Amino acid sequence: MAAEIALRNVVLVHGGFVDGSGWQGVHEPLVDAGYNVSIVQNPTQSLAGDVAATLQVVAELDGPAVLVGHSYGGIVITEAGRDSRVSALVYVAAFAPDEGESVNSLIADPPPGAPVPPILPPKDGQLFLDREQFHASFAGDLPEAQARFMADSQVPWGVEALQGAVSEPAWRTKPSWYLVAADDHMIPPPAQRAMAERAGGTVNEIPGSHSVYVSQPAAVVDMIRQATAA
Repeated sequence: MAAEIALRNVVLVHGGFVDGSGWQGVHEPLVDAGYNVSIVQNPTQSLAGDVAATLQVVAELDGPAVLVGHSYGGIVITEAGRDSRVSALVYVAAFAPDEGESVNSLIADPPPGAPVPPILPPKDGQLFLDREQFHASFAGDLPEAQARFMADSQVPWGVEALQGAVSEPAWRTKPSWYLVAADDHMIPPPAQRAMAERAGGTVNEIPGSHSVYVSQPAAVVDMIRQATAA
């Protein structure tokens, strides 16, 4: 066990439309296993702001860290992960961009037949998902009541954040892991597989919605433990 938690700092980075509370099911077993777990509350208004929020958390740690990003959080950790205090990256149904890529560029040309996320037109520079379609698109494997709460407690996602482009992807120099959610209706699974393959990391795939970090936290914890052990 001592070798497994030699890298004990884990930083969890959420994506758009949600906040850090969704990581609770991942946080608890990691803490119980001896990890020091931090959760970033991204403003999700700009990539630069979210990278700064993440690095502020990393700077408070007593050693190197693994960054874990869900969805848009993958963009954040790809940029923030270049910091010397970051040792590894874990992507959970996440964007894993290359140099110059952003959320907007990665979603510009979806695969034929891929479901279209029900993002409403921007209002005052902010985006929301259609509440009526939130369950099916974002949280298909969660109970209806839980998905309804997530839909009603959405965090506005700034249009500027989707435009934020990565300068140099951290996965080029840091080891990475990727958990593909095979039933994702937000980021098409073929796109997830392609990004994971391009990053050259370890890839696991499980059945699960875009909210796989909530619905199947044990699978996420297992991948994080793989990253810290390696």
